[in-house]
Amino acid sequence: MIHVENLTKYYDRFCAVDQISIDINKGEIVGLLGPNGAGKTTTLKMLTGYFKPSAGAIRVNEYTIDDHPLEIKRMIGYLPETSPFYKDMLVYDYLEYVSKIKGVKPSDRLPRLRYLADLCGLNQIMHKTLGELSKGLNQRVGMAHAMMNDPDILILDEPTQGLDPNQIVEIRNIIKKIGQEKTVIFSTHILSEAEATCDRIVIINRGKIVADGRTEDLKQAAGKKTIIQISLLHTSADAAQKTLSAIDGIESVDIVTQTDDGMVTVKAHSSGTVDLREKIYKTIKATDWTMVEFLQEAKTLETIFRDLTRQMN
Repeated sequence: MIHVENLTKYYDRFCAVDQISIDINKGEIVGLLGPNGAGKTTTLKMLTGYFKPSAGAIRVNEYTIDDHPLEIKRMIGYLPETSPFYKDMLVYDYLEYVSKIKGVKPSDRLPRLRYLADLCGLNQIMHKTLGELSKGLNQRVGMAHAMMNDPDILILDEPTQGLDPNQIVEIRNIIKKIGQEKTVIFSTHILSEAEATCDRIVIINRGKIVADGRTEDLKQAAGKKTIIQISLLHTSADAAQKTLSAIDGIESVDIVTQTDDGMVTVKAHSSGTVDLREKIYKTIKATDWTMVEFLQEAKTLETIFRDLTRQMN
C-alpha cells in the first residue's frame, strides 16, 4: 500500500533522514521508534506531504507524492504532535467545522460525528470547549479530526506523549480499534506501548532504519546477544569494568550505578551462543569482591532499542 524508497531529507547540510526504504501493507499497525532527533517526525511529515523530500520516492497505491500529492493527502489522516485547535470552540462545533473542510457530504456529517464520538469516547464532552479539555481528551478530539474523512491511512506523531497511564491505555485501545480497518503508522518513545499495540516495529536512529520487524522477530534476531547485570561490593567501578572486560567473549562493560555505600553495578554485554556466566563467576570469585547480584537479562524491546541506538552514538 505504501512504498518508500531511498527517502532523504536535508536541512541545509544536516541530513535528518538518510535513504530510508520501507513497504507498509494495508491493515498494518506500524510503530516508528527512535530517540529524540532520530528523524521520526520528519519522516512522518514527508509521508503526509507536509515536507518535500530532498531525494527519494513515496508511492501510495498507484499514486506518487510528486505527481499526485492531493490524492495521497485525501487518503491520509494526520495527527501531529501538537494539535492546532481553536481553543474557544465547542468540541461539536469544531468537529462539524472539520467535516466541512474535509468535504464530508452534508447528509453524512451527523452520522460521521456520532460514529467518531463513539469511537473516540467524546459523547460526554461534545458541549465543552477545547480549551477546557485535558491533554488526553484533546488527543481523542485530534484523532476524530484525523479520521473525519474516513481515510485509508492514519498517521499519528507521538499520540501518547504527556498522557497519564489511564489516558495512554485509552488511546492504545482506540488505535487498536482503528487498526482493525485502517493502516496506522505512529511514532512513540514509549516502548511498552509499541510492543502492546503494533503489528510491526521500525526503529530509526540518526535518520537510518536500524531494525524492522515484528517484536518477536526482533527478539529472536537479537537472541544471540546477552546482557548480564552484576552488583559488587569492595571494588571500584573502574576495576570492575577493567577486570570483566578482559574476559574472552565479553564485548563491553557498562557502569550502571556506583552508590555511596560502595556498591557498584555493571552490565556485561556479549554476543554468540557461549554461556559466559561461569567464566564471570570464577573471575569474580578469584578477587576479594563480594557479589550481591548476578542477573542475566531477557531480551526485551527496551534492551534491543538501547543496543541498536547505542551502537550508532
